[in-house]
Amino acid sequence: MRQQHRKKRHFFRNTILVLLVILIGVGGWAYLSYRDSLKEAKKDNSVSDNITFNGQKAADLNDVNILLIGSDSRGDDQGRSDSLMIAHYDSKSKKPKLISLMRDMYVDIPGYGKNKINAAYSYGGAELLRQTISQNFNINIEYYAIVDFTSFPKIVDTLLPDGVEINAEKDMSEYIDQPITAGPQKMNGETLLQYARFRHDAESDFGRVRRQQQVLNALSDQGAQLTKITKLPSVLGKIEGYTTTNLPSNFIFSVSKDFILGDAKKMETLTLPVEGSWENANYDGSGAVLDINLEQNATALNEFLKD
Repeated sequence: MRQQHRKKRHFFRNTILVLLVILIGVGGWAYLSYRDSLKEAKKDNSVSDNITFNGQKAADLNDVNILLIGSDSRGDDQGRSDSLMIAHYDSKSKKPKLISLMRDMYVDIPGYGKNKINAAYSYGGAELLRQTISQNFNINIEYYAIVDFTSFPKIVDTLLPDGVEINAEKDMSEYIDQPITAGPQKMNGETLLQYARFRHDAESDFGRVRRQQQVLNALSDQGAQLTKITKLPSVLGKIEGYTTTNLPSNFIFSVSKDFILGDAKKMETLTLPVEGSWENANYDGSGAVLDINLEQNATALNEFLKD
């Protein structure tokens, strides 16, 4: 009887040891794959990672807010923020939300007076942009992620090398390299960038913001469906390398796992300014702007995040 108990103990002990060896081996392989891909992609990233950002945690500790900046920088010129969004993730409910900020909103920029919100990035980088958003819309932002438009196509082609399925809203031909025809199709990274940035029609930035949300929804859904868990470390390494960010790697892995395993909910979107809260205006030094009701938009944003 004692001999049987000893055999069982030996069996369970050996089984546990084998599992530990496997986990350590897989973890080591995953880390090396992630590290090598990260180094390779960082060589192609033109955005400096010497960035000051005094992020503030959200009031709800389950929530994380990330400032997403699409930069049109050229060379040493930081440029204005061509695309501006806030990504929100509730780690408890697994709800992702995306808020698009129209770049022509007329707001107060700390230390610089009133101007278009995208001017804040040119004046003081990601930190001044964070301060501007916090002051005008009463929201804490903890992290940032900056993607230069030379890196965006590489991110798309890394995540979905066979293309992204998009139902193009309309024909597009002006000021883009490759004409786009309306209807369902697959786009590579460069074409998707042209589609997302197009604004040479009657809708201007309003249509562009809607298409940007469409593009990010497609990348989120299709990338999660097609990225195998075994390829996750390499894919995340490349995407992180092409992106300038202060996001912790463990957070990136955790959220990516939620999407790939189907735990994350469907992404919800909001655009500021909300309908009925703005009017067109023109001011010296700023040009054509969206003159907005700050209180109405701050309330709409915080109500959206509470749902």
